[in-house]
Amino acid sequence: MSLFDSYDSERKAALNPEDVYDKVEGFPETVIVTFKKAIVELVLESFDCQPVGELLSGTVLKIYKFSVDGHEFAIYQTTMGSPMTVGLMEEVMAMGAKRFVFFGSCGTLDRNIPAGHLIVPTDAYRDEGTSYHYLPVSYGDFVHIPTAHETAKIIDRMGLKAIETKVWTTDGLYRETRRNMENRLAEGCKVVDMECSAIMTVGEYRNVPVWQFLYAEDNLDDIVWDPRTLGKVPKSANELYLKVAIEIAKETCKDEEGKN
Repeated sequence: MSLFDSYDSERKAALNPEDVYDKVEGFPETVIVTFKKAIVELVLESFDCQPVGELLSGTVLKIYKFSVDGHEFAIYQTTMGSPMTVGLMEEVMAMGAKRFVFFGSCGTLDRNIPAGHLIVPTDAYRDEGTSYHYLPVSYGDFVHIPTAHETAKIIDRMGLKAIETKVWTTDGLYRETRRNMENRLAEGCKVVDMECSAIMTVGEYRNVPVWQFLYAEDNLDDIVWDPRTLGKVPKSANELYLKVAIEIAKETCKDEEGKN
C-alpha cells in the first residue's frame, strides 16, 4: 500500500493529542506560530509575557501569552518540516487554541522576487506526506487557502506589498530538482516551503482557521543556489514580520467577535 492509499476516514486515532495534553485554563484562542527563535525573543523583549505551556520536540519549546490592544495571544516557536509542525499544532489545539497565524521564510522560484518580500500563499502543492493523512489524494494536488484574500487585504492596509501566489510545499529539501521546479512554476508556484500544505489540510480537517504569510529568503532560480538573506535577516525585518503577524492576529479576533 502506498502513501496515497493510506488515508483513513476514521476520526479517532490510536494516539490523539488530547491523550497527551490537557486543556489549559486561560489558554489564548489565537496562536501566533514562528519558525525563528529570534521572533520569540523579540516578543519577550517587547511585551509582558507569561509562560502558558510547553511542547517537547527533542527540546522544550515554551509557549507564552501576551496582550496587544486588549487582545490576548499565545506564541511559540515550531520546528522545520510538516510532520513535527503539524504534531505541535495538534497539541496546541488540545490545550485550547482555536485559530492560528503562521509565518516563516520561503525560497523563491523566480529570481525577480527580492529577498524579504512578503508572500501570501493562495494554494499549496501537496508534495509532502503529512497532508495525505488528513485529506485523501482525491482532494487534489493543491489545497486551497481560504484565508489568503483576507491576509493580503490586511497587509495592504498596513501599506505593505505582498505577492499572492501558489506555493510548492515539499518534504524533500534536497530533492528540489530543476525538472520539478519547472513543473511547479508551470502550475503557478513562485515559491517553495516545507509546511504550508500540511498545516492548511489540518486546519480544514479540524475546522480550525489558519492564516499564513511568508517572506522570501533564498533563491533557487539561478545556475547555482543563492542563500541571499538566509540566516542573516536583520532585527528590523523580524520586527516588521512580527508586526504583520500581530496585525493579522488582531483581525482574526475581530472576525470571531463579529460572529458572536
